[in-house]
Order: sequence, then C-alpha cells, then structure tokens
Amino acid sequence: MAGLLAFFLIIVPITPARAQAQTETVLYSFSKSSGFVPFSGVIFDSAGNLYGTTENGGNGTVGVLYELSPAAGGGWDQKVLHTFKLNGTDGAYPFATPIFDASGNLYGTTSDGGANALGTVFEMIPAAGDTWAEKVIHSFNTTNGENPQSSLIFDAAGNLYGTTSHGGSSSTTGACPTPVFTGCGTVFELERRPGMGWVEKVLYNFNFSGAEPYDLIAGLVFDSAGNLYGTTVYGGTYGYGTVFKLSPTASGHWTETTLHNFNRDGTDGAYPGTGGLIFDASGNLYGTTVTGGSGSNPEGTVFELTPGAGGLWTETVLHSFQQSHSDGYAPGDSTLIFDASGNLYGTTQLGGSSNKGTVFELSTTGSGSWTETLLYEFGALPDGDGPLGGVVLDRAGNLYGTTGYGGAYSNAICGSIHCGTVFEVTP
Repeated sequence: MAGLLAFFLIIVPITPARAQAQTETVLYSFSKSSGFVPFSGVIFDSAGNLYGTTENGGNGTVGVLYELSPAAGGGWDQKVLHTFKLNGTDGAYPFATPIFDASGNLYGTTSDGGANALGTVFEMIPAAGDTWAEKVIHSFNTTNGENPQSSLIFDAAGNLYGTTSHGGSSSTTGACPTPVFTGCGTVFELERRPGMGWVEKVLYNFNFSGAEPYDLIAGLVFDSAGNLYGTTVYGGTYGYGTVFKLSPTASGHWTETTLHNFNRDGTDGAYPGTGGLIFDASGNLYGTTVTGGSGSNPEGTVFELTPGAGGLWTETVLHSFQQSHSDGYAPGDSTLIFDASGNLYGTTQLGGSSNKGTVFELSTTGSGSWTETLLYEFGALPDGDGPLGGVVLDRAGNLYGTTGYGGAYSNAICGSIHCGTVFEVTP
C-alpha cells in the first residue's frame, strides 16, 4: 500500500448565505407500523415514486423497505414493500439507500440478520398484484465481512459491489480496536452465476496494522478504467480516516492505494461517514467528513481530491462547516450530488437556526472558490429533524430526502424526538 499524503489547498470559510425563497414540505411522517428512523436517503423510479429504508419499525420492528407514490388528490401515499424480521433468515436493520437494476428489481444491504446474524444483501422483485418478493442473496459471516452499512453499486456486467464495516479473513486481518469485532472491514463483489445464484468474492481485507485504514461504512464508486474508490472512517497516517483506491490486477487480485490521509490539524476534515464519494466529469472526487476543518469552531467539511502526476492526489477543502446556528454542521453522512450547472447539494445532521440540520448548496465562483448557501433549516415539530442521507433532484429541480427524527408521530422508542420524515425542498 502506498500511503500518499496530499498537500492541502484551504479555502477560508465565510458566513453562508440563506436562501429565503425555498419552500419545504414534509411528504410523509413515519410511525411504528410504517417504519421509523430512516437513516437512508431516497431514490426515484421512472414513474416518479420514491423508495427507501428505515432502520427500525414495521411489524418485525427491525426496519422496512418502503415506497412513496404521489396521490391523485395531492400528497403522497406510503406502502411498506417488505418488513424485515430477525428470524435467522431475513436481514435486519437496513441503513443504506437501495438501488435499482435495469429490470426494476431493488437491491440493498442490512447491517444485521441473515443466517449468521452479521448482515445480508437482499433483492426485491416486483410480483403479481402490486406486491414484491424478497430474496436474501447473501448472508455475511466473520471471514467474508460483517455488518454492511453501505449502499451497493453495479458494474457493466451486472455484478454488485459494496463494503462491510467489520470482519474479513482472519489470516490477513488483525483485531480492530473494538472488542466486539475481529476484522477491520472488507470490499466485496457479488457475481451472479448460472445455476449457482450469487457468489461472493472478497476483493480486499483491511488490516489494523501501522497506518492501514479500517472501518468501512460508505459505498463505492467506479472510474472509467474499472478502479474502485471509497473511504474509511478510521486509520491512515493520523487515524482520522482515508480515501482509498482499489485497482484490479492481471492475476485477479486487487491492489489498495491510499489517496488521502485525513488529518484533523485545523485545516483538514476528519472521519468521513456514510456519505461516500462522487466523481465530476473531469475525474475529480468529492465527499464529506463528519468533523474537522478550519475556522473558529469547525465541525465537518466538503472536500475535493484532484489527480495529479505520479499518482498523487491533491485535496482542496471546499467548505468548512461551523458549529453554530448560522451554519449547518456534521455533514459526513450526506451523499453529495451535482446539478447540471455543477453545483453541489447535501445535508448536515445538525446546525441551522434550530440546530436540527440543514440542506445546503455549494456553488462555484469565477475565481475557483465555492460559496455555501443554506437552502433550508429544519425547525420545530412537525418538521423533520436530523437529515442524514443527502438529497436527490427531480427533473424540475426539487430536492428530496429524509430526516432520521422529527415529523408528526412518535412512539415509545422515538419519544419526544419523533420518528422521522421524507421531505421536499422546492425552489
């Protein structure tokens, strides 16, 4: 592994603008029977319906997969497509946003459950009568990974790729600094083979030794050459997490290279969360960290990594969030998205005028710097509270996402913070 520490280009944080013309609508408030605590974001199908997961709730109390559909008279109707059950077969506690294949089937991960109670990959297939049939296509064990929390991605051949936060081969992976788990996480591939179903292959085992990164909770992204990129929460030269690259070799193995070691030094971010990475059209990578950055009270960053000569990548901190009511903070679990003009959008779990989180936009300026605008600041109930999974755009430029808490309903588990929402922000 080549530990490549990039140089820092720092952008001085400024007070964010507030966009007063935005309108937020709570499309749905979760309760126990419909699932609650939606940590995942949402995705659209071609008909304009939204899909996501909740970590808890449903009749099995360990999470649901749901669909939200626009209602004929206005508003949105929710339908539970699958209630997860902790029964030794099904998965439990899904964290990640599901994905579609070309045939309209949904795929996702659960952090618990399955044959070994260490998590699953599941497939949901549309069936007759507007129902869906669930199939567990892989149950994890200690040697091939434990507790996946990430979303999945497809390659061109229809194989699935993802990460596990812990576990891995005991022959190459030392004990991580958490007594419950034995391995430091894996990157895996699931290949559909005729007559065999889905077959898992561990592409890389992360190892707790020296400056090796560990603990993977975010998904992966491919470049055009077939290399995989991801983040680790911990490890690296300074212990604050890394950005890594996995490259396939002619022998069928994968080589890991650390592109950036996060360093909570008053300028750089620290601890990238579940948000993961995205590419722009020029091959630059973008992501978020939970904490770190510059300024008087920094608490999270949006960063860019630019490839250079000799395999070196240079990090630029595009924005350092400040722990205050005038900015959002803790954006590390937000996936970023671009619009057609090259603006970035995401969420912060905390901050804003009520300290219940924000939706933000980062826009480029002519000088190459970035300006932050708070598009929406979550407020008092029944508004949402604590957005985590980022946002998605529809064709009209509206933004959709979830909050883990808030909304109109509560139960014995959610208590006074309530059970979560799906929201829309309209320009």
